[in-house]
Amino acid sequence: MQVKSRHHLRSDEIGELEASLADHLGIGLDGDSYERVEFTDVDREVVLVDGEPLVASFDGDLFVTVRGANAHPPEKHVVTVDAGAISFVSDGANVMRPGITTATDDIAPGDLVVIVEENHGKALAIGRAKADGSDMVGDSGMVVESLHHVGDDLYEFHV
Repeated sequence: MQVKSRHHLRSDEIGELEASLADHLGIGLDGDSYERVEFTDVDREVVLVDGEPLVASFDGDLFVTVRGANAHPPEKHVVTVDAGAISFVSDGANVMRPGITTATDDIAPGDLVVIVEENHGKALAIGRAKADGSDMVGDSGMVVESLHHVGDDLYEFHV
């Protein structure tokens, strides 16, 4: 990921970002410095919070990264997977119903979600829901499309 430009966010942009994440995920970002990073080789932007890539755009929507979700664990839009799904989800696989133990009821199809493992609550991936949270636990079918996971280029990105 080649950096094209970096610039600080205005105070109104910071306020909108913080309010959006608080409303959508129930988290409170509290950084001193917010910088938007654009790239030449990928259609994505990243927001550095105190120098850490905690927020990124996913299909135009700003949402926490895996690092952001681990630094600020969300209360909403969370899908929890069992130990058997960890290696698959961490490698970028879509999330299947049999691997899900719980999902918050606030999830609707098309929503961005944080995928966490059940033992320690650590974030493994960010994905887009294909079903309601109340319909995610089951026997078959793909219910979350993986967009970002532990070990991918975004996860490894540092400035």
